[in-house]
Amino acid sequence: MKPRIKICCISSIEEAKLAIEFGASALGLVGNMPSGPGIITDELIYTIARLVPPPIGTFLLTSETSPGEIISHHLKTHTNTIQLVDELKEGNYHEIKKIIPSVKIVQVIHVRSEASVEEALALSEYVDALLLDSGNPALDVKVLGGTGKVHDWSLSRKIVEQSKIPVFLAGGLHAGNVKEAIDKVQPFGLDLCSGVRTNKALDPEKLEAFFKAALS
Repeated sequence: MKPRIKICCISSIEEAKLAIEFGASALGLVGNMPSGPGIITDELIYTIARLVPPPIGTFLLTSETSPGEIISHHLKTHTNTIQLVDELKEGNYHEIKKIIPSVKIVQVIHVRSEASVEEALALSEYVDALLLDSGNPALDVKVLGGTGKVHDWSLSRKIVEQSKIPVFLAGGLHAGNVKEAIDKVQPFGLDLCSGVRTNKALDPEKLEAFFKAALS
């Protein structure tokens, strides 16, 4: 099965249309973050999400860490998916599901060691999908994605092999390494931001090259 492709850091209606035109299955819309690229206003996220046709996924990237704040953020944007880029600090996933049951929850795991494998498999019992990225939430200023860096794919492969839910692979993907990433990890989906951009803007030539390499 060909991997689904999620283009992240969408910054405008025009970028959303461009990503979909090339075959994106999902769009990443970045809310307020402590660091990283692609941050846009909740109002713009709402506007883009409202215009994107089904069955395209619209992912709200939120750095909120409590069910109440996550739900509040979502209600400002009305995407069909919530991507949690940090861990829950209080409460549980059930509290989110209870209030917005139709919205899918994707938990980001920042793959740094064998402990990340254990974390991913434990959390997979409560969410709809996992997304494996290369951030570091332990830093003084948390890095929660958009690093453009590759992590240890052998750890990601372990998660994919044991997970009962879909797993997206992120972190430093581009046309030159995506085939190797697919072969080594076998993810359900791919997620990228900087790998298809030039001067922070979506680049049609890079999009074409990436989709060709990923889906050929």
